[in-house]
Amino acid sequence: MDVTLLYFDDCPSWRVADEHLAQLASEAPDIEIRRVIVDTPEAAVEHRFCGSPSIHVDGLDLFAEPDAPVGLSCRIYQTPEGPAGSPTLSQIAEAISTRTSS
Repeated sequence: MDVTLLYFDDCPSWRVADEHLAQLASEAPDIEIRRVIVDTPEAAVEHRFCGSPSIHVDGLDLFAEPDAPVGLSCRIYQTPEGPAGSPTLSQIAEAISTRTSS
């Protein structure tokens, strides 16, 4: 399964998402993680980048709303603990499971 972490270097939250993905990949060898730096408005459009960090599975954003804007910005996720810069490990695992079982 192709999982892509899209981010820009100045985003303080991409490393948290990267750690969560690395943990999931260590438990599921079929997960291959790619990291893509998105640093221009053109790249944001090309990758359908809804903010940093974004997690795509097979090219589709796991957490984007259908009308989510594309662009270079930090992203906020709603987690059980409140707003955060990255989804929780369990949110990512559930989203991947839902995406791959449908």
